[in-house]
Amino acid sequence: MNWESVNFDWNHARAFYVTVQEGSLSAAAKALGVTQPTLSRQVAALEAEIEITLFERVGQRLVLTDSGSKLVEHVSSMCEAAFQFSLAAGGQSQQLEGSVVISVSQLDAAFRLPKIIAALHREEPLINIEVIVTNEPSDLLRREADIAIRNFHPTQHDLIAKKLGYEVIRLYGTPTYLETLSKSLEATDLNAVQIIGFDQSNTVTDMLNDKGWKLDQNNFQLLTPSQLLQLELCKEDLGLIFFPEDMGDADPDLVRAFNQAEPIMTLPIWLVCHQELRTSLRVRRVFDFIADRLKQNTSIRS
Repeated sequence: MNWESVNFDWNHARAFYVTVQEGSLSAAAKALGVTQPTLSRQVAALEAEIEITLFERVGQRLVLTDSGSKLVEHVSSMCEAAFQFSLAAGGQSQQLEGSVVISVSQLDAAFRLPKIIAALHREEPLINIEVIVTNEPSDLLRREADIAIRNFHPTQHDLIAKKLGYEVIRLYGTPTYLETLSKSLEATDLNAVQIIGFDQSNTVTDMLNDKGWKLDQNNFQLLTPSQLLQLELCKEDLGLIFFPEDMGDADPDLVRAFNQAEPIMTLPIWLVCHQELRTSLRVRRVFDFIADRLKQNTSIRS
């Protein structure tokens, strides 16, 4: 191979590819953690190195030139190889120090993870923990996180998943709301019930109606994907919420609705990690520590 023919800087090529993926210099700069002028200089430097114009500015937009479009596939392969190299290198670390990134839902972050992180920090003070709080699944293959707690089994072959058990979900409300509701609620009439939902889909409605309820969209007048906001709206006596049993029973402001003998649903709990990172001592330590502590939670059923 003629190495002298490779006459460009990898960082400049990465700047070009991320700009294409993000759609703008400002978004790409944010994704890479650099300033927009720095990113602009890197893209311009690549154009100078390879003597090709990659973008044209049309109004406020950047548009790929024909030459730039032809190079995107090649730089994409380079970036994918860089991801894989980073994964393989990260998996070789045998030191109990450094950073581990964990992706968790809002409720896990607020109610389960703080005590786990505190205990982990006492035992492994040299491991730095970064927590991504999102109800959307982080892409572990793209290194958005090292470890994730999920309610579904991953389908990618490059991921390792450990099933920890099931969490029980029930309907909760405040005593005030439930007392008011009981006065207007007939045995066969659920028109007065308000459940604070996630979105406009019929998934929850259909699930409850399959259990014998008779609900429609009028029973879901408050919607938000934020579970923490759902909790606060519930505490304002605005409706019922779906909530994990361990969290709901521990909250003095909440009570179970309708004397539920059976839970509304059960959700699996999976701890997920990229297989390359399971060879990293610090990631394996955090993975096993979280698994052990979550399994000690008595409301998580095997």
